[in-house]
Amino acid sequence: MNSRVVEKNSDQPQPSARNQDLAKRFAWEVASINVHLQQLRHFWAKTLGVSGPQWMILMALADLDKGDGVPVKVVSKMLHVDSSFVTTQSKMLEKKGFMRRKTSEDDARVVKMSLTDKSYKHIANLASQQEALNKFIFAEFSDRELTEFTGKLASLKDQFEKACLKVAMDI
Repeated sequence: MNSRVVEKNSDQPQPSARNQDLAKRFAWEVASINVHLQQLRHFWAKTLGVSGPQWMILMALADLDKGDGVPVKVVSKMLHVDSSFVTTQSKMLEKKGFMRRKTSEDDARVVKMSLTDKSYKHIANLASQQEALNKFIFAEFSDRELTEFTGKLASLKDQFEKACLKVAMDI
C-alpha cells in the first residue's frame, strides 16, 4: 500500500494521515528529549556554578577551539542565539575565570574566545560521568546504528532549517 496520497491540483505527493500522526509524535518525542537535555545541561552547569546557556557556550568552545580561539559569531551560530547574547554571557564567564576573550589580530571587530585551564580541568573531571551517562543513554545503538541515526537527524535538521526559511518567505 502506498503511504502517500496525491492531493487534487498538486504535483507534490502529500503525506498520508498516518504519516501526519507519526510526524506529530516525532515532534513531541523530540520536544521531550530537548527537555531532558536541558535538565542534563542544567545539572552539569550547576556543578560549575554557571547557567545552562553558559554551560553550552563552554561546551561549544570545547568542541570548536583548535588552539586559536573561536569567534563569538561562530559560537552564536552553533547555538542558534544572537551574538550579543554570547558576548554578554562570555564576559560573565571570563570574570569567573572560565574563558579568555581576545581581540583578533587580523580583525579588531572580531573577539575570539577560548577556555581557561580551570575549564579544561573541570570538563576533564566530568568526562567519566558523561561517558557513563552516554553509554547508558545510547546502549541500544551499535556504533554504526548511532552514526546512521545521527546522520538522519542532521538531514532532518537541514530540512527543518529549509522549512523555516520557506515558511518565513511565504508569510
